Amino acid sequence: MRSPKLSAAIAASLLALAPVSASAEIVGKVGVDWTGNDILVDAVPDPEVSGITCHVTYFDRSVIDRLRKGNWFEDPSNNSIACRQTGPIEIGDINLSQSGEEVFRAGLSLIWKKLVVTRIYDKKNDTLVYLIHSRQLTDGSAKMAISTIPLFGQQVTWKNGKPK
Repeated sequence: MRSPKLSAAIAASLLALAPVSASAEIVGKVGVDWTGNDILVDAVPDPEVSGITCHVTYFDRSVIDRLRKGNWFEDPSNNSIACRQTGPIEIGDINLSQSGEEVFRAGLSLIWKKLVVTRIYDKKNDTLVYLIHSRQLTDGSAKMAISTIPLFGQQVTWKNGKPK
């Protein structure tokens, strides 16, 4: 029988692995070697900007690789992103600050490391910028990528009016 403390720790660990956006969907899985390591491709719609979908790639280590190399609870921080217009663009209540806002998060380790997609609105260039990076409490990761959606000349609906 598990102790309540152990059950709470297991539940917290599983929550750390769950993505923020429940609508992220695996649309591709490419095997990279004989040990079962895979590259996964997720389609991630922006929850506040309809008509935009980001495709995010990340590495999923196999049990064999984890046993062979150790570091059992962590996946690499090698990520990529490509965002495109996939329908009419309608922008809801988005954060317009320079720090932007997190639109997706998934666990890359049992507890600490997270894969994060942040949306930033570049007002001067009328462009949505999507940044993917990993977040780790003990060590940051310099591995990152961006994808942009230019809004200039596009038919865009702003629910709260276009920022001036």
